[in-house]
Amino acid sequence: MGYTMRPTKRLIALGLASVLLAACGHKDKDAPLAFVPADTPYVLANLDKLDDDAYEALLTQANAELPGEVAQMKSLAQDLESKGNAEAARLLKAFAAEFDGKTAEAALKNMGLDVKTGSAIYGLGLSPVVRVALADPTAWDAFVGRLEAAYGKKLDTADAGGQAYRHVTLADSGVQLIIATVGKQAVVSLLPADATQPSIRQALGADRPEKSLQDDGRLTDLAKDKGYKDFAVGQVDLTRLLPLVATGKDPLFAAYLKQQSAKTGEPVPVPAPSCVPEATRIASRIPSLSFGYTRLDMHHQEQRVDVALADDIVKAFSGLKVEVPGLGNDANGPFDISLALPVEQIRTFFTAQADAVAAKPFECPAFVGMNDSFAKLGSTMQQAAIPPLGDVRGVRIVLDSFKPAAAGQQMPAITGRVLLATRNPAGLLAMGQAMLGGDFKLAGDGKPAPLPQNITTMLGMPGWAAMNGQAIAVGLGQGEDGKLDEMLMGAIGDAGRISRLHLNGDMYRAWVDVMADKAQAYASSMAEAAGADGAPDDQAAQASAAERSKMQFEAMKAQAARIVQVSGEAHVDEKGLVMSGAVEYK
Repeated sequence: MGYTMRPTKRLIALGLASVLLAACGHKDKDAPLAFVPADTPYVLANLDKLDDDAYEALLTQANAELPGEVAQMKSLAQDLESKGNAEAARLLKAFAAEFDGKTAEAALKNMGLDVKTGSAIYGLGLSPVVRVALADPTAWDAFVGRLEAAYGKKLDTADAGGQAYRHVTLADSGVQLIIATVGKQAVVSLLPADATQPSIRQALGADRPEKSLQDDGRLTDLAKDKGYKDFAVGQVDLTRLLPLVATGKDPLFAAYLKQQSAKTGEPVPVPAPSCVPEATRIASRIPSLSFGYTRLDMHHQEQRVDVALADDIVKAFSGLKVEVPGLGNDANGPFDISLALPVEQIRTFFTAQADAVAAKPFECPAFVGMNDSFAKLGSTMQQAAIPPLGDVRGVRIVLDSFKPAAAGQQMPAITGRVLLATRNPAGLLAMGQAMLGGDFKLAGDGKPAPLPQNITTMLGMPGWAAMNGQAIAVGLGQGEDGKLDEMLMGAIGDAGRISRLHLNGDMYRAWVDVMADKAQAYASSMAEAAGADGAPDDQAAQASAAERSKMQFEAMKAQAARIVQVSGEAHVDEKGLVMSGAVEYK
């Protein structure tokens, strides 16, 4: 006997199925991505809430950087004040005060922001919009009030599509800053001073885009394809961005051109008809770039950048296996970098690009300078065919030790090795012999031979060279002769491999210390020059810039104390250029 489902049971089953389907397909209609138009030219957003490990890692990184960032903001505020822009100086000082002496977590709490839940930075055309989830809307409004107090007057208020907002036109820019509390999100945007109501409503979210990135799913698919973690994914679409600039009709860019015209008295430039198709032509070579974290916790920060390339570029390099010994090994020295430089293939490719531009030169005034650049590039590529440069395949450099130059000395004290891969090692050796003089002999059996005495005397350390059929390697410093055979016999790179890099914490800190000391010395000399009688008008600005650079390196020194190692690699695959980097922390 057959079984017939009763109407009540059928209704219950249908209801359960509907609930399950809704749960599976549910998307937060008020998530930041729901406000991002699918055709945005750029975006950086959370696809999901940050997990605890990632959030703590970001806070720790921010806490290490904050003191230097605050100092730089204060210095920049002083620079603005000296140039007569008192309003902007006061705002920047107030913003710096929000972080001064606080942890990143305390500062964010004081501002009412919840960056852990969700945020997005994107473009309405070229106009940037920032949407950040709020933990405390009252605290956010209080923060905006503190900025108003620093500015010296209340911001203007207005309404768009039933949504209240505050705004101020930035002096001599043709741009207005818009700030609003929209539900449980903070919204900040830069729009033209004469922005239309539809533009303002869309920036605030009072009007939703016809199709959003949340609907489109492009960013989610991108993250899955590239292995990016959901909590921070970015993309710049050059096929949309460059034509927006080329037309001159984007509202924000048009406002900028209009303001520049008012300052100079020159008429607003009218883009030539060729500008848009030529912008599209350029963008077709590098259609987009994307980036994201592939790992983020308290001890690891790993990122990946993908640059989409035209098919002919991919075909030229993705299958290319460059014979550079060591390029196929994991870099592991204190400083260890391998770089493919297949001059023959590079020359062939760029010669073809130069010929293509010569056959169809750019006519748009914004791009016409590229004609001369490509002509020079073509000439340079022809010169690159001359041996021994035309035979070069790549280089590897390994430093085992590094000490900054002592007082009164020009050169730092280093030990390490350099390898130059080439199709013609004997030809490269002959050129070196001609340049260095002497009677230096080197067999092609990979065995090390001491460098001439005039060279080692000049360097102040012993040195050796070794050669085989694919490279010449030089070692400087005690014991480096015993490492040349391994250098020459290293594995070559796999197809598409461009580079590998490794830097341990001690080497990284030594380099940062050197750069920080140089920045300190430069800042001191610039400050002294600015105080001298008859100093040029821009001397104070240069001194201020030097001071900010010094502060940046001081912040880097604080971060360097945590670093165990830094590594990276680059390769070309079937879609474009891939660059990966990793930092391991204590």
